Amino acid sequence: MPSKIIPFRARRRNRSASHRLRAVGVVAARRFRNAYGIVALALGVVLYAGDNFAANAFAAPGALIGRAAVLDGDTLDIHGQRVRLHGVDAPERAQTCRDAGGRAYGCGQRAAAALADKIGGRKVSCKTMDIDRYSRAVAICRAGDDDLNAWLVEQGLAIAYTRYSLRYLVQETAARLGSRGLWSGAFETPENWRRAHSRQAAFILRG
Repeated sequence: MPSKIIPFRARRRNRSASHRLRAVGVVAARRFRNAYGIVALALGVVLYAGDNFAANAFAAPGALIGRAAVLDGDTLDIHGQRVRLHGVDAPERAQTCRDAGGRAYGCGQRAAAALADKIGGRKVSCKTMDIDRYSRAVAICRAGDDDLNAWLVEQGLAIAYTRYSLRYLVQETAARLGSRGLWSGAFETPENWRRAHSRQAAFILRG
């Protein structure tokens, strides 16, 4: 079948249309990059302001401050008030996981011991975000300048509890990429473990 001959003027029109489309695409891409930059800048300002606000909140009159007893990898006791660390979920004390070699180990006990070592003899300051159904304060806690919630997730000792907060997703991604802690082997999410061991978990939470 003979090829279709396109008149010269039509070719010029097609070429001009193609150039116009390409130019529109370049402009759109530039606008997207600019918009993305503005959003990123705005997000940075919000996070910076939030961190400054949070730092002041730890010294506010209503903050929980004192020596902390570690009950498990994400629960403290300060002056008789139980504190559940906000935005993180650590393995329960009775929970086991698998290391890189496939060997079982007490990941819940390891998280609790590591948190106790991290706190040492320092006082802990907690900013309460909520009160849960077990009457525990749900809080962001620090020992000195160390955000304990963030540290647990960074070390792979706990995971980001995304059902309630996305605050520690960056730390979880770093731990996952670095194969740290839980991410070096295999584990069941603490929430799934509690669901599968509901009676035991309920006793731990209420005990």
